[in-house]
Amino acid sequence: MSVAVGVGVLLGLLILEVPIAFAMMIAATTGLYLTGGLPFVASYLADVYHSVSASYVFLTIPMYVLMAQYMAQSGMARDVIRASDLWLGRLRGGLGVACVMASAFMAAIIGSSTASAATMSAAAYPSMREVGYDARVSVGVIAISGTLAIMIPPSIVLIIYGILTELSVGKLLVAGLVPGLLTALGYIIAILLIGWRRPEAMPAQPHFDAGAAVRALRPVWPVLLLMVLVVGGLYGGIATPTEIGAVGAAGALAITVLMRRLGVHAFADAVADTLSTTVMIVTIVIGAMMFGYFLTLTQATQSLFAAIQDAGLAPWMVIAVLVLIYLVLGMFMDQIAILVLTVPVTYALISQLGYDGIWYGIVITKTVEIGLVTPPLGLNVFVTSGITGVSVADCFRGVAPFLIVEFIVLGLLLAFPEISLFLPNLMS
Repeated sequence: MSVAVGVGVLLGLLILEVPIAFAMMIAATTGLYLTGGLPFVASYLADVYHSVSASYVFLTIPMYVLMAQYMAQSGMARDVIRASDLWLGRLRGGLGVACVMASAFMAAIIGSSTASAATMSAAAYPSMREVGYDARVSVGVIAISGTLAIMIPPSIVLIIYGILTELSVGKLLVAGLVPGLLTALGYIIAILLIGWRRPEAMPAQPHFDAGAAVRALRPVWPVLLLMVLVVGGLYGGIATPTEIGAVGAAGALAITVLMRRLGVHAFADAVADTLSTTVMIVTIVIGAMMFGYFLTLTQATQSLFAAIQDAGLAPWMVIAVLVLIYLVLGMFMDQIAILVLTVPVTYALISQLGYDGIWYGIVITKTVEIGLVTPPLGLNVFVTSGITGVSVADCFRGVAPFLIVEFIVLGLLLAFPEISLFLPNLMS
């Protein structure tokens, strides 16, 4: 009875557009009150608020967000896209390839797909249109390239998944590297094919200026050094993800200050945006933990296990159903909301079936990545449309060819778990 009431309250609040964090808190509190009474609720609430806010692992989030904010406020993305353009622009589709490579490069520092899409929309779109790229193709490349930040470390989504499941955040972040680079390679192949079939949509630049290309690398190398420090530190296990995040934030601050890219107002904006983002994520995770505990206490998860066993579904069929559910949810919900609502239940389920939790985290991250560019929500598409001024409908049409790449990569991740687990298994 309490499960039905709790879930009903949650769905009702979501329909009323109550923020997901508060909806889960209210639903969990209602269900826990019906289960154990007011003293039990008061005791649990005090414990969960302290355990989340005092978590050492949670410090990972503000550190990586702060690093991303420093780089975003400094305008370093424009340097990266310019250097990539000068080196690859003569190739047909080269500016599109440059956009993908620059997005992958910045993903290793920004960690947020919407922030990456916004940054690249402002930095790459004017250049693409200037050299004659089709508007629809341009916004499609930019929107899809922004999704790389959700997979390539440091990914905020994978950090939240690690906190919710209590898996190694370091191994999760490293596990996203190969799938992220594989996805970027798929995008590049798709761009080259589009350029081959529609040469008028992606004209090549007439000449290559070697001197300008070399000079363009000068402001980029400090960012490359920071990226190597962050990713190398995670893979080498020389420090915890939280410590690497702190070093990365300090390094980003030093780089932007020494290059005179970060003024007082930009610094204040970076800190303010970091605070607001961190508070939002912490509040959402508190709500998710409360609701997950409520489901566990009321035996809802165990009942789900029993129902699946009684249905006689093979483990791979369960995974297929879960992937389909995540793809549908991704069309309508924010990626963080999807994780906090579903992971407490689905992670317990796949663990019971014997699947690797890190592999599963990469798979569902890929599904919510697809949701960022599929209608009707398609957050990256709306961000790109808002900044470039291209209609949302044209943005979705521009993204459509790249969805084929997304589903091919998703199929490879499902069929070959080693793609995700190879690097984590080598970590010290």
